[in-house]
Amino acid sequence: MEPELKLPDFTIVDLEDLAGGVTLFEVRAPRIAARHRAGQFVMVRPRPTSERIPLTIAAVDRDLGTITLVVQSVGRTTMDMCAGFKRGDRFANVAGPLGNPTHIGIPGKPEDYRGTVVCVAGGIGAAPIAPIVRAFREAGHEVITILGARRADLVILEDWLAFHSSQLVVTTDDGSMGRKGFVTDVLREVIEARREGASKVELAVAIGPPIMMKMCSKTTEPYGVPTLVSLNTIMVDGTGMCGGCRVRVGGESKYVCVDGPEFEGHEVDWDGMMQRQAMYKAEEAESLERWKSANSACTDSACKAMAAAGSVASSG
Repeated sequence: MEPELKLPDFTIVDLEDLAGGVTLFEVRAPRIAARHRAGQFVMVRPRPTSERIPLTIAAVDRDLGTITLVVQSVGRTTMDMCAGFKRGDRFANVAGPLGNPTHIGIPGKPEDYRGTVVCVAGGIGAAPIAPIVRAFREAGHEVITILGARRADLVILEDWLAFHSSQLVVTTDDGSMGRKGFVTDVLREVIEARREGASKVELAVAIGPPIMMKMCSKTTEPYGVPTLVSLNTIMVDGTGMCGGCRVRVGGESKYVCVDGPEFEGHEVDWDGMMQRQAMYKAEEAESLERWKSANSACTDSACKAMAAAGSVASSG
């Protein structure tokens, strides 16, 4: 008699609504939690019939064997995750950790060098930047975090980021929380203020919508500040076989899943990447409409609110 095959258990041990259309999932995944390093991601298939989507790990608890994922409801799969799963349910598959971890250091500096790092998060980018902020801070760097969102009710993880940062500055487009304006305004001010003083910004890390990362890279380029960006392109397998996540960096083709997800922002072909991101917009919209029509849970006001709030680009 053959032994019974025991499948991995990806049980949702906790979940929390963070903001409109944004849900935090704490998922049992002890092997992934044990090996995870800041900057890495997982490929999640919520149901056996779902597509796979890339999600950056926001936090891990190695003692409990759990990983934390923050999901914004913007497409069929992410909307199904946020509206169709509850505590105690299981995801079909969670593969990882994938991608290269963040190098917690300053490019061109000795390994033991500790300098000032500015971490910039836009919207849902607060989740993937969270472990990076913590890792740089624990390594002895000064970490200034800039957290931006369109309005106050879409700001997430501000308390966590404040605790792990040397300084946190919150900005909103409408001024409903923190400073009114864009993250690039604060980024420029921080760089210029440090240039006038005795220290300087040695590295910037920007994670958020592609246009936000592009503008952060353009902001830092005149000052010669190395800028890491974490790309969330269309992925199918996450292991370098499909080629769907291809992007031009420094004039060469790179695969985000195996060569990244982090790259030097000054070298990324942003326009080309954003064009590729929009390739399947019509199909994505059709798939979402079919799911809505077949899923009675999406007729309630909560699901409609998530759909309205989900305006940040995502491959989900």
